Amino acid sequence: MQAPAYDHLKTDTGTRDSLTWEFDGIRMGHAISKFRTLTEFTAFSAMTDVVRLHIGLRGNYSFRYRQLDTTFDLIGGHHNLLYSKDFEMTVYNRTLELETFGVQFPRETFLKFTANATDLLKRFSERIINGEPVILTDDWGAVDPAIHQVIDQIIHHRYTGDLQRLFLLSKSIELLVCCAESCEQAGKTQPQFLKSNTDKEKILAARDLVNARVDCPPSLSEIARTIGLNEYKLKRGFKETFNTTVFGYLTAQRLHLARRYLLDTQKTAAEIAFELGYSTPQHFNNAFKKHFGHTPQNVRKNP
Repeated sequence: MQAPAYDHLKTDTGTRDSLTWEFDGIRMGHAISKFRTLTEFTAFSAMTDVVRLHIGLRGNYSFRYRQLDTTFDLIGGHHNLLYSKDFEMTVYNRTLELETFGVQFPRETFLKFTANATDLLKRFSERIINGEPVILTDDWGAVDPAIHQVIDQIIHHRYTGDLQRLFLLSKSIELLVCCAESCEQAGKTQPQFLKSNTDKEKILAARDLVNARVDCPPSLSEIARTIGLNEYKLKRGFKETFNTTVFGYLTAQRLHLARRYLLDTQKTAAEIAFELGYSTPQHFNNAFKKHFGHTPQNVRKNP
């Protein structure tokens, strides 16, 4: 398998840095776009007749999908599955930085993966078989910690050759399963606590604050003051959006960051524990084992 392709693109409106992997006919990519001004642009795809798993990680934007004749207004932290034989969309960015991740499955590959899946995916696949443009659900799923961590593992993996191909294939299927399940749940539940885009943006700001302060996490009261929500709405809205508590999200992020440090640096487990704010190395060791099923020391023995 070839190494991932990195591309740095400069345009009149800003820059776009992307990383792309291709394996078994599947194309997977991560992109960060930075704009000098709010603007619009049209995007096409070189791959046709594919099912697209689109994941927005950061930034607010809307896009018009010509084949579906629909405009989607999206706030960072969302995903969905879309199909059309051809692909053209016009994007309108509402923030100066956008981060996205996507997987493009060839039509027949996707149908093989989902042949005995849920009723929702079966109905989606029937539309694909008929050649109809279709979206999995009108309600976009949220990027919860499980999805975020799979993407993080993909971006920072160290495999090469056939092992890389197998790893990426397994992760593409894992993402497909996680996102399909999340979209299905989104379609069954109506928001109870976050009924405005402003409140949704505040919860995303809370997530970003936690991500930025993993080593010295803010208290709930500090987060609430910073984003402008009361603690009750913060806790309920966070759970509604990410299917976990603020503390659960923080714990998962710290431990996955710790695992990356173990794989990518020479720091000891004790040094990592201290850097990420654990009170003792033993506390870190216990939390790591509870989350991953093995100790930090085993990561370097069996990466």
